[in-house]
Amino acid sequence: MASTRTSLLLLGAYAATANAEALSVDLSSASSIKTAMSTVAYNLMTYYKGNLSGNTPGILPGPPPAGDYYWWEGGALWGTMVDYWHYTGDTTYNNQTEYSLVFQAGAPEDKYMPANWTASLGNDDQGFWGMSAMLAAETKFQNPGSSDPQWLELAQGVFNSQAARWSTDYCNGGLRWQIPLSNNGYNYKNSIANAIFFNIGARLARYTKNDTYAQWAETTYNWTRGVGYIDDNWNIYDGGHVDENCTDINKAQYSYVPAIFIQGCGFMYNYLFQTDGSELWKNRIIGLVNRTLEVFFPNNTAVELSCELTSNIQCTTDMLSYKGYLHRWLAQVTQVAPFIHDTIMPVLKASAEAAVRNCDSNGTCGFRWTTASYDDDTGAGQQMNALGAMMSVLLDLEAINTAVTNDTGGTSVGNNAAGTDSSDSVTTLSAITTGDRAGASIVTVVVVAGLTSMLLWMSTGENEGSLAPGLDNFPVGWLKASSGDAPGLRDSVAVAVAVDAAAVAAKRATMAA
Repeated sequence: MASTRTSLLLLGAYAATANAEALSVDLSSASSIKTAMSTVAYNLMTYYKGNLSGNTPGILPGPPPAGDYYWWEGGALWGTMVDYWHYTGDTTYNNQTEYSLVFQAGAPEDKYMPANWTASLGNDDQGFWGMSAMLAAETKFQNPGSSDPQWLELAQGVFNSQAARWSTDYCNGGLRWQIPLSNNGYNYKNSIANAIFFNIGARLARYTKNDTYAQWAETTYNWTRGVGYIDDNWNIYDGGHVDENCTDINKAQYSYVPAIFIQGCGFMYNYLFQTDGSELWKNRIIGLVNRTLEVFFPNNTAVELSCELTSNIQCTTDMLSYKGYLHRWLAQVTQVAPFIHDTIMPVLKASAEAAVRNCDSNGTCGFRWTTASYDDDTGAGQQMNALGAMMSVLLDLEAINTAVTNDTGGTSVGNNAAGTDSSDSVTTLSAITTGDRAGASIVTVVVVAGLTSMLLWMSTGENEGSLAPGLDNFPVGWLKASSGDAPGLRDSVAVAVAVDAAAVAAKRATMAA
């Protein structure tokens, strides 16, 4: 998730905009927040060009050099718009959201691995679309037509295809960052890929009451903890290389990673509520939340620690969107794990106040919330950030429905075999002995039995992908720096965006039917 664009906003630039009129919004009034969100959402959607003739539906302009954005951020956009509808009731963008989430599903496999993006596809990229599909199921977002894949089925397809890639050959488990073995990132196992896999598993467990998903979630969390990506102080680091047995941990930290883990922990706590297992997840939530607020909310205002420096901003386009996810997912945890509400909400409210100060009167929002006014650093990510901040406050003012399950009104149809070549249900994983910290060696013993049968149906196509032009000349040491700002091999591969016209026409015909 990286871009060639890097903001270098010197502090002197802020003075030029210090007198700009801010967005008019009363954060103590639900109606005022909704009005402001409508304006910000409208401006967000002006960045989307996929509904114009000749453009690809579902994605933001890109990837570079064609535009600033990579494929994954389209999935993030539609998740934001599902939540926008869920919080406000505004259906303006619902049809476009549904169309986009279905169009990019990657028919006929429908596991968010469309052929046009395979050469640069990371597990995290695929997973962002899967989380948005899961959100659509949990919020009872309008269901696609019966001939199209359903939200729950899409989330299951992503999960199953990723479960097939879990490997104990290196680092005693975990998902690799990249999917095609030809990509440099294939030798890197990072926290974001495993966080998303954990997150979807936890949410599928709660939604379906299928404990196999919960076992996978537990295993993934324990592996991340055991390998050292989550340390004793609840910091979450970026990742490590398989040829170093994941011991060369890159200690970069990105705000969306703990947010994804915390949300998943909240769903595990809720799923296991009033059982012996819930206390374990409660303690994990407390530890992760306290550290996340300490690291990423200095003075109660969200800051993207890795790139938002005091003197300038060195964020990629991807990083400019992380604050919105941080706000949205922390807020949702207060619904599924209410005991943490009073710890999270005061901080989110203060941060939201700072966020809206950085939107101008027309609803165009900047990036740096620690300044007194609009900083003129704009883009789709910055708009999603402001929306996420306002959503988090609105949740505390109105009775926003908690994520549903199959037993509490969920209507999305699932398919346990989605994303696989088998008609069998999702692979059973032996139960693990719970503990606040399980070493990676323990995880290995636990998962091998479950993986043996599961790998029999692993599709060989999962690791196919042509080497992109120019990759041969890319420096081998690139991944030593970071992956948090570059999922999907962003800086080394310019992915072709040519779309098979026949496939597009067929999908459009299906959608129109």
